[in-house]
Amino acid sequence: MSEYILIVEDEEKIARVLEIELESEGYRVAKVSNGIDALEVYRAGGIDLILLDVMLPGMSGIELLRKIRGNDSQIAILLLTAKDSIEDKVSGLDLGANDYITKPFIIEELLARVRAALRLNALQTEQAITEQWLTVGNLKLNESTREVFRENDSIDLTPREFDLLVYLLKNKRQVLGREQIVSAVWGYDYYGDTNVVDVYIRYVRKKIDRASEPDLIHTVRGVGYVLKDTP
Repeated sequence: MSEYILIVEDEEKIARVLEIELESEGYRVAKVSNGIDALEVYRAGGIDLILLDVMLPGMSGIELLRKIRGNDSQIAILLLTAKDSIEDKVSGLDLGANDYITKPFIIEELLARVRAALRLNALQTEQAITEQWLTVGNLKLNESTREVFRENDSIDLTPREFDLLVYLLKNKRQVLGREQIVSAVWGYDYYGDTNVVDVYIRYVRKKIDRASEPDLIHTVRGVGYVLKDTP
């Protein structure tokens, strides 16, 4: 799917030129002429990059940038600024704008900066997802995507099994008592028997432990369980 770009520009001729050029490059494009409408479109979701004019009616580009960056550090934002507006450029960069384009701009340069910002954004997103992997031995779990693998084999877990494995992975190599596990996975208001832990440990073991490889979940008699990649 092509990237979705929001143009926030109150000069219709400039906005239309940007729309045509970006669509010809294969991007999906939305355009609005003021900061209030831009905030609504952004909040609807799906935007990958914003081309944001600084001088806007209703809400300035700087104020819109401040509102977006208050909740979202990921989306790429490029400011469109006047040639002599040094203060706006500095303020924008300090508030988290990725880059700025000075008006009047050369369209080839603007497109190059858009491509660069989107590439950087994609790399940062990929890195963020990579950093969310929890691992022990050749078992890995991603909380964001809810994927679980042993080596290259995908493992399908129920929501409760997944939550249990997340807790074990976050506390790998630590011996965990049944009551600890119940409180963390089932919640403090759970009043059932702690034997439920044994039942679900058995379910998870069947899915992640394989005869050809070392077991990962170990029983500590009289205490509980530990997840580790050594006997």
